[in-house]
Amino acid sequence: MVSALLALLGVLLGLRRRAEVRDYARSHSERLEAKARGSDRARLQHPHIDLSQCFGCGACVRACPEEGVLSLLHGQAVVLHGARCVGHGACASACPMGAIALTLGDLKDRRDIPALDEELEAVGQPGLFLAGELGGFALVRTAVSQGVAVADAIARRLAQQGKAHVGKQSAVQVTVQGSAPSSNRGADEPLDLLVVGAGPGGIACSLRAKERGIAHRVIEQAERIGGTVAAYPRRKMVMTQPMELPLHGRLPRLTYEKEDLVELWGSLVTDHQLPVRTGVRLEGLRRLEDGTYEAATTAGVLRARNVCLALGRRGSPRKLDVPGEDLPKVSYSLLDAESYRDRRILVVGGGDSAIEAALALADQPGNTVTLVYRQKSFFRLKARNDKRLAMALEKKRLVALMETQVERIERDRVHLLRPPAFAETGQASSREAPPTEPMILPNDEVFIFAGGQPPFEMLAKVGVSFDPKDRPKERALAAGGGLLPALVVVLLCSLAMLVWVSRHRDYYNLAAAERVTSDAHAALRPSGQTGLALGLAATVLLLANLAYLARRSAWVGRFIPGSLRAWMGSHVLTGLVAFLAVLTHAGFSFRDTVGGHALIAFTIVVATGLVGRYFYAFVPRAANGTEVDLDDVRAQLATLSGQWDRAGRGFGHEVRQQIEDLMSAGRWRPGMFGRIAALVSGQVRLRAAISRLRRQGQREGIPADEITHLVGMSRRAYRLTLLVTHYEEVRAILSSWRYFHRWLALLLVLLTGIHIATAMRFGELGAKLAALFAGGRP
Repeated sequence: MVSALLALLGVLLGLRRRAEVRDYARSHSERLEAKARGSDRARLQHPHIDLSQCFGCGACVRACPEEGVLSLLHGQAVVLHGARCVGHGACASACPMGAIALTLGDLKDRRDIPALDEELEAVGQPGLFLAGELGGFALVRTAVSQGVAVADAIARRLAQQGKAHVGKQSAVQVTVQGSAPSSNRGADEPLDLLVVGAGPGGIACSLRAKERGIAHRVIEQAERIGGTVAAYPRRKMVMTQPMELPLHGRLPRLTYEKEDLVELWGSLVTDHQLPVRTGVRLEGLRRLEDGTYEAATTAGVLRARNVCLALGRRGSPRKLDVPGEDLPKVSYSLLDAESYRDRRILVVGGGDSAIEAALALADQPGNTVTLVYRQKSFFRLKARNDKRLAMALEKKRLVALMETQVERIERDRVHLLRPPAFAETGQASSREAPPTEPMILPNDEVFIFAGGQPPFEMLAKVGVSFDPKDRPKERALAAGGGLLPALVVVLLCSLAMLVWVSRHRDYYNLAAAERVTSDAHAALRPSGQTGLALGLAATVLLLANLAYLARRSAWVGRFIPGSLRAWMGSHVLTGLVAFLAVLTHAGFSFRDTVGGHALIAFTIVVATGLVGRYFYAFVPRAANGTEVDLDDVRAQLATLSGQWDRAGRGFGHEVRQQIEDLMSAGRWRPGMFGRIAALVSGQVRLRAAISRLRRQGQREGIPADEITHLVGMSRRAYRLTLLVTHYEEVRAILSSWRYFHRWLALLLVLLTGIHIATAMRFGELGAKLAALFAGGRP
């Protein structure tokens, strides 16, 4: 029976291992594709993973609402398509170890991110705050939280200065399209806060300012509130994520259509009489000698002690600067695709907005839609848009012209410049030809989605710095996932247990059969007063330990407060302290009973947990680190062989392909022995491939030093592949820890339940428990 169970377990582990290797091979291939397309790096925010803390639970991958951003490779989380990250932050919230956080990446060379301190105040410009997309994080929830944070920071400062108007909110009236809000403030007295922009950040800032009694005003250059969201196409879904709005509370839904969200903000402005004025554009801003700000607007001059710029990064639409762009048929946004039917339409751009607009227009009857993009491929698309576009191209619902630019726009046609020869896939041919050739398309409508021109010039004039040296240093991720306090408590409990054992060492040093003769046996035996109390404590701790599983559940976890990091710390704390209590309850002896078997299972569960947390994470980290080195070698090889291709030498691509095939041979085979055999024979194939490439390079006239460099890189790439594979094999052996941990934990719970039920039915435990809870003595 035992042999059959072991054989079944071996088969299950083997099947699981095969599936794991296939998943890793898929992630590895997609990672290389993302690097080739340029979608591995995000434009703004992206997840940063601390591999020293990640132990590969996959919670971040499951939590991410955007497909393809994260995956598992070598047992740890990796970023695949960083450009698809839109900053939901669900991955960071789901990680129980605090090993992942949203960052703005490497900012040392970025000149499009303003220098802000922790309170979102512009460095060197007291009282000037930026909220929302201007700071680099493009998400409704982020804009809301930052708008609230700005109002809170201003409220604290006003309170310290004795200028807060808490409980004395000025009587204001909501304004629309040009009517000025009335106020009981003096005409020359500056506002406490001027909010520029009535998008999610500006509305949230105004709501909190109203709640905190801050005299303020909001101006919006558009004729309606909503900011960037208001310019979305009709019925576009907007993901908000769980969030709360001041004076309103928690939003009941996680996703809203654009119209519903804008309507919600409008009702908040009306219901709470927020001092919002639309149709007013900020034209200039300067700081006066007294520290206040003077804002020049199309409705006059406003003065304020503090200013919150919640403008968004889009600013004014970026134009192509081509003849005919001022024609009435040219638009820079699409609000309602159903308004366009039986039209010849050109859509310019390669981002999600352009793709969504092109697909929506292609769905309307009679439309002929052509999508033009100046790059070789689309690399910044969300996964669902990428799939929808591929399907539309396959079904010929629209045409995509890559590496194509608009030369001129006329009343009934557009002139394009594109590569001279295209295959059916839309990729330019490799034969020599002029860089571009003209193309004319009949046309009725042109939609340009080339992004926007952020108001950086105006911000720079105000004094906002974009110099990377002025940005505060980014704080590192908190190490340990909140485990340090838990481990400190465990250490103190361990010391207390050692003191207890030292005081009763005469009893615990006796053999199990001899302990009945000891005077301490009545209290220290498992059913004794002390032993029973320890057993009850261990049971309660074990139940609390299982609550972590409920918190991790996607269905139940949303109703349980507290972060996963805190629950992970609680999981470790309750598990280890419960184990200490069980050891003392059992008198540090393993018996051939149900309780003894439960103690053995508990010991293995604790051991596998420690392996998972500390030992298992090392091997994947080493493998992923080696993957980075391997990527560097690939990049060098691609650069060198690319130079050969550009010089007219025809074997650059062949070199890359042969080396890649050599590195991949046998690497992702599910069977360990098959991979070992492939690695052994790989040395022979390596020598043969290098000899073949050396001879071909000499025939092609490649310089000898470049051939030597190629040979060195090939050998290094193969050695790194061997190292990665070696780590992967060791990781495969250690990866079984999680399954032992989970299933033995289940067995532990079952054995504990049987142990308690047996003791209550056949032993003294029932009577002792009744006496104990009654406050008497058994």
